[in-house]
Amino acid sequence: MSLWKSIKRDIDAVYERDPAAVSTLEIILAYPGFQARQIHRLAHALYKRRIPVIPRLISHLSRFLTGIEIHPGAKIGEGFFIDHGMGVVIGETAEIGNDCTLYQGVTLGGTSTQRTKRHPTLGNNVTVGAGSQIIGAITIGDDVKVGAGSVVVQNVPPHATVVGVPGRVVAVRDPQNGTIEKLPDPVAEMLQCLHHKILELEDRLSTVEGMHGDGRDGTKGIECSILKVFGEAE
Repeated sequence: MSLWKSIKRDIDAVYERDPAAVSTLEIILAYPGFQARQIHRLAHALYKRRIPVIPRLISHLSRFLTGIEIHPGAKIGEGFFIDHGMGVVIGETAEIGNDCTLYQGVTLGGTSTQRTKRHPTLGNNVTVGAGSQIIGAITIGDDVKVGAGSVVVQNVPPHATVVGVPGRVVAVRDPQNGTIEKLPDPVAEMLQCLHHKILELEDRLSTVEGMHGDGRDGTKGIECSILKVFGEAE
């Protein structure tokens, strides 16, 4: 794909995914995600030619201007869109497929200090919610949705929805018919179990308080019971 067609696809992606976009001029001048993507094109081209220092300086300038940090070595596909964008960090060995969307505060980070693949690989049509952290050399499958604030440290299969800390798959969409299969959520089930247990204990406590008087002074109910027993004995 030619450079112009690739840039046009980025513009089209903004129109498709942001209803607030009203003109191409506005996208070019006032969308930091679009600007960071275009600056990264230059930095990445120089990085591939093994030109020292300058790609990092360009990346540094881009972070200053847009609030988005993309390492020159990161590989980004077509139709990429960063919405709002402040605080987005994309590491050196990260790979992003086509038609992906990142929201503000997303980190595609690494855990290793070795010079190896240490950042995530995102498939096509992946959406990552605000504040999410995807850490390590893991693979996020095609058409995955990552909920806001999630921390993902394991591979995610295609067509899945991931939420939570640590991130867990809660639903998988069938691409053939669009149906969504809800998966068991052990954390939610445990919380539900604890909720029912608390209600049961509250009922038992109310019963005990009722037996011991008005509930404000348990000793009053006990004294009444003792006096009643002694009265019947007399």
